[in-house]
Amino acid sequence: MDQQKIVRRDKRDYVSLSILDSEKPLRREKRLPWNAYGISSNTIEKDERKHRRVYSANRYNQNHGALFNDELWDLEWYLQDTRSDKKLPKLDLNVLPVYKLGVTGRGVRVAVLDDGLEHDHDDLRNNYDPDISYNVNEGTNNPMPRYEATGMNAHGTRCAGEIAMEANNGKCGVGVAFEASIGGIKLLDGLVNDRVEGEALGFKPEIVDIYTASWGPPDDGRSLEAPGRLAREAIDRGIKKGRNGKGSIYVWASGNGGSRYDNCGCDGYVGSIYTVAIGSASQTGRSPWYSEKCPAILATTYSSGAYQDQMIATTDLRNTCTIKHTGTSASAPLAAGILALALQANKDLTWRDIQHLIILTSDYNLLNDNPGWFKNAVGFWYNLHFGFGLMNAYALVRAASNWTTVPEKRMCEVPREFMSDAKLIHGTMRVIRFPAAKSCSNVSKRIAFLEHVEIEASLEYPRRGVLEMYLIAPSGTRVQILSRRNLDDSADGFDKWKFMSVATWGEDPRGTWMLHLVDKIGSAAYNGTIGEFKLILHGTRRLPHYRKYGSRIYDGAYEEKRKAAR
Repeated sequence: MDQQKIVRRDKRDYVSLSILDSEKPLRREKRLPWNAYGISSNTIEKDERKHRRVYSANRYNQNHGALFNDELWDLEWYLQDTRSDKKLPKLDLNVLPVYKLGVTGRGVRVAVLDDGLEHDHDDLRNNYDPDISYNVNEGTNNPMPRYEATGMNAHGTRCAGEIAMEANNGKCGVGVAFEASIGGIKLLDGLVNDRVEGEALGFKPEIVDIYTASWGPPDDGRSLEAPGRLAREAIDRGIKKGRNGKGSIYVWASGNGGSRYDNCGCDGYVGSIYTVAIGSASQTGRSPWYSEKCPAILATTYSSGAYQDQMIATTDLRNTCTIKHTGTSASAPLAAGILALALQANKDLTWRDIQHLIILTSDYNLLNDNPGWFKNAVGFWYNLHFGFGLMNAYALVRAASNWTTVPEKRMCEVPREFMSDAKLIHGTMRVIRFPAAKSCSNVSKRIAFLEHVEIEASLEYPRRGVLEMYLIAPSGTRVQILSRRNLDDSADGFDKWKFMSVATWGEDPRGTWMLHLVDKIGSAAYNGTIGEFKLILHGTRRLPHYRKYGSRIYDGAYEEKRKAAR
């Protein structure tokens, strides 16, 4: 039995309060065709009606030179680069070539975990799937949002529209996967606790392909929260049993606490190895002011940026439309839509295949003017704000259609070396060593291709927010897993908290890992105690078939080094 306690979860759609017509932050933070002939509907009659409408719209487009007749299509700059200067690098998610392949998300089911879904909206109703919809707050099958406070519960409807707005119906815009089935799981319209989250995250994993969540613990620069026991069990069950054992896909918005010096490594939802954490880039390819950083971010899609940048167009309450959706709330659903396209191309992809595909096909070149990029030991470029780069729908779908399932996953836990002095003193860097070569020498634990890395940390310190942590791999790749959080004045320290990193993806983990732990800005009187630390390595014994997809990640010199090590 667990005593349930109310927790705060905020929608991650925060924008500057000085923009008078924008949304204000809400509490738990929700984070902010040519050949489309097979239609996802519940009845044959509905199929035939929609087929006739799409066919008529296609003929209209062919005669008038427009791709889609939806009223906001020309404002969906993230699906089609609308800038007049064609000499500039292309800045969009590269979905148009996917539609030419006939891939539109048909047959894929996406559930939006949020504050409700206006499923009778003209731009959503034909793609709405009641079988993957539920109202956890009220215990009913109807996820309709409340309307008492205008705009208060529009968040879920906005996120859903980005994914599955119907194409060529003259209404609002076009969803990334405009023939995917969309459902709403309502949990943010009432008191939230672990039971509510567990019920939502574990709702029908046997038929839901993708769950997308644009919310989380407060992005206030102070909070340190992870999923509770029931929520963890629900995600674990989804990974192991969802999609007939291939694993449910959980997409998560990385957070909007950048202006508060927040770090998404202190968000256990983003930091789970089972979630696809998505960051934001502005229309100009910059890191938005609200962007958080941490090495758990896998990739990036678009959202709002500076005042002159456009936001995201989507559906809104009362059968209306908006061009003001923003924050990392808007980025995660775009990623979910792209992944729906990939699952239509290949239903056999596992949850780990999806993460490999995102990493292999995301493009850092479109964002490389931003500071903070570094190349890991096997050649992947990584940035704490952007992950492995901007998602590329066409590259991802093409690779997915001919994908070879990655080798079986392995895990190895490495305790820290004995420390005769476990004191942590202001101004003094402590080095904690993890002898992975020794701990992972057993055949069943041996890893040659690294995926996720976790540091389980326990320590006491008078002010948690002054601490910084850097993880150095045997290859020399150095990753900041915790940055200073100026507003975090907690004296609670960390108790078995897991920091997660994907930045060393693909590397050989054998050797000694080092963790640098330091307080550079706290009081000279600060001192604490280093408790138990553990390094947890996830990966495979055999290398995945990256070269099959034209990847040149592994150069000859590195291959020779790996062979010698084996």
